[in-house]
Amino acid sequence: MQVNLKINGREHIVDVPPDEFLLTTLRRLGYLGTRQGCDTSTCGVCTVHVDGKAVLSCTILTCRLDGHEITTIEGVEKEAEIIGKYLVAEGVEQCGYCSPGLIMSILYLEKCVQNPADTTDEEILHYLNGNLCRCSGYEGQLRAIKKYLEVKYGAGSK
Repeated sequence: MQVNLKINGREHIVDVPPDEFLLTTLRRLGYLGTRQGCDTSTCGVCTVHVDGKAVLSCTILTCRLDGHEITTIEGVEKEAEIIGKYLVAEGVEQCGYCSPGLIMSILYLEKCVQNPADTTDEEILHYLNGNLCRCSGYEGQLRAIKKYLEVKYGAGSK
């Protein structure tokens, strides 16, 4: 089955079997920043944006995305580098395997919340739900995300 995808602003016409998941298609096309983890929508390492919304690419069929726009970690390289520096500063980065999915979730959170600089821990945890990290506790992630949002948007913007 032929599918038209726009990935990181680039048009792709790909032949896919009807049961192929987006994660497999992306990796086959060379978008290796999207990681493969659980294949059951529970770890978050495969998070990408489809039409601006965070989705888990391991459980969405590519054939359902004909004509849609997909953004992978490679499509947000500059933003990812900035967020990554905050994560490293808080000691979150150890193996880095979960980082691409985590960063894609952070970018989605940033887009969805009304006042990013004033985002609460509960709001952050809501958007990170399903992003598993085996190396570090989530306190460092919370600190890093809050600092990133406060610096980018200015603290106390309410």
